[in-house]
Amino acid sequence: MSAADWQDGRARCAWLGTWAGAADPLYRDYHDQEWGIPCRDERHLFEMLCLEGAQAGLAWITILKKREGYRHAFHGFDIARIAAMTEADIEALMQDARIVRNRAKITATIGNARAWLALREREGDVVAWLWRFVGDQPRVNHWSGMSEIPARTPESDALSKALLKAGFKFVGSTICYAFMQATGMVNDHTTTCFCHPDQARPG
Repeated sequence: MSAADWQDGRARCAWLGTWAGAADPLYRDYHDQEWGIPCRDERHLFEMLCLEGAQAGLAWITILKKREGYRHAFHGFDIARIAAMTEADIEALMQDARIVRNRAKITATIGNARAWLALREREGDVVAWLWRFVGDQPRVNHWSGMSEIPARTPESDALSKALLKAGFKFVGSTICYAFMQATGMVNDHTTTCFCHPDQARPG
């Protein structure tokens, strides 16, 4: 499937035609309505950081299909409620087929909620702290093809280092860059894609 082989005829990023699950409308909707759109909602940012970590070693479509399961399992990504989860909760989640039943990733989500709260205590505004890594403005790139898009950048390296220092897990630089792309801190839609700022988004 090429970038333009969708029924609506719109040109989209070529990764929709090459990544696992590309033909799934769920993937298309994620690309069209979320990926690369700037987000400053704390709960959503935390959700995406957790989901990107959960995706490590897996196809993103796997996580997208389990997203509602994650939201149910982790209290709608209410950070304080996740931070209060116990070992008994972890054992229950290890039996929950709606999520990826990986103990390290489950415990990382809970630990990351606690680290987020501690970071909020120190910084006051975690959202503003995260956005400082891109100078508080979305980085809009102008890639013509997938081969030009990096897997990590100096900004994602810096974010990863800071998050690891703050006690977060599953926040390597590649994961951090995927998080930055997903939340619109970086816009990596290719220049021919209708979602790129140089193209007109639908009303």
